[in-house]
Amino acid sequence: MVKLKKEKMDGGGGETGRIRLHSFSGGKTMKKKDHQHTREEEKLREAEAGLQEMFRDMPYEIPVLLFARKNAKDPFVQAAREVIGVIRAVTPKITLNEYELDHDLARKWNIVRSPTLLFDPDRTRIRWMGAPLGEEGKTFIQLISMLGFRNSGISDQSRKILARIKTPRKVRIFVSVTCPYCPQQVVNIIKAVIENPRMISLEIVDIQVNQDLAEEYHAHSVPQTYVDDVLIARGAQPEELFMASLEKMEEQRIFIPDSDAEKLEADLVIVGGGPAGLTAGIYAARSGLDTVVIEGEALGGQVATTPMVENYPGLTQVGGKRLVDLLVSHALEYVKIFPGEEVLSIVPGKRLRIQTTRRRFTARAVLLATGAVHKHLDIDGESRLAGSGVSYCSTCDGPLFKGKKVVVVGGGNSAVTEALNLHHIGVQVILVHRRDTLRAQEHLQKALFESRIEVKLNTEVKKILGDKQVEGLELIDNRDGKTENFPVSGIFIAIGYDPAVELARKTGVELNEDGFIRHDGRHRTNIAGIYSAGDVEGGFKQIVTAAGQGSEAALAIFEDLSHPYWKNVKRDVTKD
Repeated sequence: MVKLKKEKMDGGGGETGRIRLHSFSGGKTMKKKDHQHTREEEKLREAEAGLQEMFRDMPYEIPVLLFARKNAKDPFVQAAREVIGVIRAVTPKITLNEYELDHDLARKWNIVRSPTLLFDPDRTRIRWMGAPLGEEGKTFIQLISMLGFRNSGISDQSRKILARIKTPRKVRIFVSVTCPYCPQQVVNIIKAVIENPRMISLEIVDIQVNQDLAEEYHAHSVPQTYVDDVLIARGAQPEELFMASLEKMEEQRIFIPDSDAEKLEADLVIVGGGPAGLTAGIYAARSGLDTVVIEGEALGGQVATTPMVENYPGLTQVGGKRLVDLLVSHALEYVKIFPGEEVLSIVPGKRLRIQTTRRRFTARAVLLATGAVHKHLDIDGESRLAGSGVSYCSTCDGPLFKGKKVVVVGGGNSAVTEALNLHHIGVQVILVHRRDTLRAQEHLQKALFESRIEVKLNTEVKKILGDKQVEGLELIDNRDGKTENFPVSGIFIAIGYDPAVELARKTGVELNEDGFIRHDGRHRTNIAGIYSAGDVEGGFKQIVTAAGQGSEAALAIFEDLSHPYWKNVKRDVTKD
C-alpha cells in the first residue's frame, strides 16, 4: 500500500505541502538509501516546478469543498487534504474548505460519504468520492487545469456530439488508484461536464473507499461508466467514442468522424504505443523520419498493468507503469504521440492513408506494433460476468477483492505475478493450472511457495457461476474427471495473449498459420510500405524483445524509404 506523509521545511517550521511516498511490503517499511532520498527530492522539486509553470497563468479561482466524518482519522481523508495541499502550494487559485457530514452544505449537496470532494459546485457538478491518489493524481491535475482555465481542450468532433444532448446525464464512473486506464476515461467525462455543465454531472467513485457501492453496481473491474444507472462502457474509450456512448446511452464500438477531420502528413505512422512502438518512434525520429505514434488505449500496452518488471536490463526491479512512464517520456523527446485514437483503416498506396477516430494521416510507411490482447477461457459465464468478478488485471481490479477469496487461472509468469500481487494486497488467492507443473520462471515459483499461496494443479475451470456477479467456479480434476463447485468472489484470468491483428487482417496483411503477422527478416509484410514489430509477430513475448524489434523495424524502414526495395526487388516474406 502507499502512505502519504507531509514534511516540514528546515528552519521555517511551516509545511511545504510536499508529499513523500513511502512503500510498505508486509507491513515493514522499506529503507531507502541517502542517494535515493536525494534523487526523490530532486524529482519532487522538478514536479513542483512543472506544476507551477502549468498553473502560472491560470485565471480562475477553484473553490474545493471537502466533506468528511466528524473527527475522521481515515487515511483517505488525510490523503485528500494533503494532495490538495500540494496543488495549493504551487497556485493561489485554489481554496479549500472542509465540512462535516452533518453540515448544512452536506445536506444541500446530498453528501453522505467520507471523503467527498466537490469542485466549484456553483458552476459544475463534479464530486470525487475518495482521494486523488496514485494514477488518479493525473486526473486531479488535469481537472484543476481545465477548471482553472475553463478550457476542456475537447475536439471539434466531440463538441458536435455534445451539442446534440438535450436531456440531463448523470455519469458515475468506478475507478481505482492503481488503474492506468481510468484517468483517460475520467478525463473524457470531465471534458463533457465542463463543455455542458447544465446537462452533465459526474461522480468519481473510488472502489477501495466505496466497496459497498461497487458491490451494488457489480463494478468488479475498472473503469466502468454508468449514465443514469445504465452501464455504457467497460474500460477506457477514445474521447469521441465516449461522447457517442454518452449521447446514445449505450456503449458504442466505432466512431466515424465527419469528412472535415484534420489531416496530417508524416514519413512514418506507428500504430501502437507499447515498447515496440515507442522504441521504433525513438529510432525512426533519430534517423530523420517525421514520425507519429497512435495508440487507442493506454500507452505501454500490457506493460502498463504489470505490477513489477524484474528482467528489463539496467533496472533490477521497476513497476510496469513506471517503466512505461520512462519509455513515453523518452519517446516524447522525438515524436508526436496521439493517445486515445483508434486506427479504423489503412489504405495502401504510394502514400498510405490512415483513418483514425479523430483525423486522417498520410504516410510513406506504417509500422504495425499493435501488441496483444488477453486470451479468454471461452467458457460459460466469462463474458456475461466480465467486470462483475471476472478480471484480467490485478493491478486495476485487485483492491476491490481485499479480504476475499479469488482464483487466478494460469501457470506462466503472468499468472504467478498476478497471484503474488493479489496476495500482497490482502486477497486470499488460489492458483489454478490445468497441467501438472507450472511454466513460470524458477524465482517466481519460489516466491509463490514462500508466500504459501495454494496451488491446484491438473485442474481446469469449466464454468463461472453467479447471477449478477461471480459466486463460484465449476472445477474439473483432469486426472479423474471429478467436478466440484468452488465458491469464490472473483476470477483473474492470466493464460496468455493473442496477437492484436484485426487491423492487419482488414488491411490485407498476411498472417501465418499461428495467427501472427507474416514478415520477412526486416519486418516487412506482404504490402509495400507496411511493417510489423513486437508481439504481433510472435516469438518471445518479452518487453526487451519487443523494444529490440521496434528498433530493428525503424532502421529497416529508414533504409527502405531511402532506397525503396519494392522498386527493384521481388521478394517473399517468411514465417518468422
